[in-house]
Amino acid sequence: MSDAFIVCSNLSFSWPDDTPVFSDLSFTVGAGRTGLVAPNGAGKSTLLKLIAGEHMPRGGSVSVDGVLGYLPQSLPLTGDLTVAEVLGIAPVIAALDAIESGDASEEHFTTIGNDWDIEERTRAQLDRLGLGDLAFDRTLATLSGGQVVSLGLAAQLLKRPDVLLLDEPTNNLDLGARRRLYDVLGDWNGCLLMVSHDRALLDRMDRIAELDGGEVRFYGGDFTAYEEAVRTEQEAAERSVRSAEQELKREKREMQQARERAERRASNAARNLKNAGLPRIFAGNMKRGAQESAGRAGQTHAARVSDAKARLDEAGRALRDDQRIALQLPGTNVPAGRTVFHGEHLQARGLFAEPGIDLVIRGPERIALTGPNGAGKSTLLRLINGDLEPDGRVAYLSQRLDLLDVERTVAENLAAFAPSMPESERMNLLARFLFRGARAHLPVGVLSGGERLRATLACVLYAEPAPQLLLLDEPTNNLDLVSVGQLESALSAYEGAFVVVSHDERFLAEIKVERWLELSDGRLLETGGPVGE
Repeated sequence: MSDAFIVCSNLSFSWPDDTPVFSDLSFTVGAGRTGLVAPNGAGKSTLLKLIAGEHMPRGGSVSVDGVLGYLPQSLPLTGDLTVAEVLGIAPVIAALDAIESGDASEEHFTTIGNDWDIEERTRAQLDRLGLGDLAFDRTLATLSGGQVVSLGLAAQLLKRPDVLLLDEPTNNLDLGARRRLYDVLGDWNGCLLMVSHDRALLDRMDRIAELDGGEVRFYGGDFTAYEEAVRTEQEAAERSVRSAEQELKREKREMQQARERAERRASNAARNLKNAGLPRIFAGNMKRGAQESAGRAGQTHAARVSDAKARLDEAGRALRDDQRIALQLPGTNVPAGRTVFHGEHLQARGLFAEPGIDLVIRGPERIALTGPNGAGKSTLLRLINGDLEPDGRVAYLSQRLDLLDVERTVAENLAAFAPSMPESERMNLLARFLFRGARAHLPVGVLSGGERLRATLACVLYAEPAPQLLLLDEPTNNLDLVSVGQLESALSAYEGAFVVVSHDERFLAEIKVERWLELSDGRLLETGGPVGE
């Protein structure tokens, strides 16, 4: 394996408005495959940009040993670029063509250098990523989003990098393209640092780096091992909190008991002194001594209570926020056998093979709609949504999550979807979706992707009437791992039918998909499970 590595020393970075992102962040990434995880907004992409040199730190330093390749989440590519230009081989290809045409100018040999085999190497790399049929003069405007991502990765790999940075590399990739990416990265032997919410890909990592609270912690093993380690840590933290809570209660109880004993002794002593007929000055000295003794005892107990509070605070800091949502959705129940959708000869601009697509959805079926990019999966969802009867209880969640009014607050949107629900019940419901206090009164337009998903789910699942058919188009795109888990919880509680377009096999397994449909070459086929694309 390569000795290449990344070193970040006392790294600090803030946005132009002085909002801090990192402060004094230090860590090292060695050879091997490292998956970087953190909630949305924690600064994962920003950290990759700092390492790649696209952002400059306010303080500290970043050093990269070796040739660097970097694939950002949003590719800065225009539709006029050709495949050869994106791959960075256009000048070499032009020089080779010129020499083949008889032009033996020295500048062509200089341009080619040692890259006489550039076409063969490039074709081999494109083949591995499923792009072997792309002509070098084809423009980006003619490619799908998934093809552009794969092409961008190929361009980085052709650099023969020692250090490779990838930011959400499976976004927009269909299942076949994802599996090819898994194979390519499985053979990687340099230093890889990758941001992803694709758990199948994260399970191919050698270690997981967690960015949390302004520091990076490393866990050996893949993502499944990381989840188990975090679960074990949480259980230990919860035991520590319970123990600290009990200790605090005990110290408070003992302090109260000590105070009551001191008060009884003082009262008894005062009576005894009065009955003994001692001189006033002697009695006063004894009283002050008793008060001072009681005061010292009180201070001791107060210190113990303070220490117990400090231990409870420390134990509490080790606890992660409970980001789970627990729901009951009986209103979405669909009896077995009830037909919730019946479509015949569905067609859209000749996208599907004649005579069109037939589809029947009965009962609480959980359906995964798969197929290559560009096959028409999103179009089919829109057709299902539009072809339902006017009283059909359906909810369509597009990739853009544009169902809510962005000018209204989360609470106002829920009131519009569930007008007869009492306000107190709506606020309790939003709290279960983790919109507590002021968070429920934020405009939808300022929410993160994960927050907007939760708000949309709250409004959709508790709408009046509740939906009996959900249509979800790539719902996990751009969600962090916590948000994906929340979506899984909501869909597990949902009792109606749903059709979900997704290439995330782990997600589909978690929501217990029972019927698989593949859309390919204009035809809709029933399959027994996930298939290669």
